[in-house]
Amino acid sequence: MSYFTDNLFFVFCFLSFGILPRGIDSMNLQQLIDLCAAKKGAVQEFPFDDTTLVFKVMGKMFALVNLDEPHSVNLKCDPVYAIALRHKYKNVRAGYHMSKKHWNTIDLQGDVPDETLTEWIDDSYELVVAGLTKAQKLKLAEMKK
Repeated sequence: MSYFTDNLFFVFCFLSFGILPRGIDSMNLQQLIDLCAAKKGAVQEFPFDDTTLVFKVMGKMFALVNLDEPHSVNLKCDPVYAIALRHKYKNVRAGYHMSKKHWNTIDLQGDVPDETLTEWIDDSYELVVAGLTKAQKLKLAEMKK
């Protein structure tokens, strides 16, 4: 198939059935929220407005989820890796309303595979945990979830 017919097939499947054709990743909002909420010590808050769900561990943000369409997520990232990801994926850009050096914004309906986005959520969480104090790390280790 050509690029044009591939895209027509995608549009037809989505508009006709509300599904994406096999092989195209599209993590939905609830899957993203569930992944973030499952992290040990994760807390959900709305500190900014009622459309930005913030996930924190020990009071430090590791994910900000835009609940409005189009859905996106801000994730913390190693600065050098963050720039490389912005060049590799068209739906990854410098963090919206965040430090452009340490945060990326990822559109959920984009070109980032689900497995890759899951890894980035893990990386964001781990970067934040690595920056916690010894006391905070001990307290986190004692938590069940």
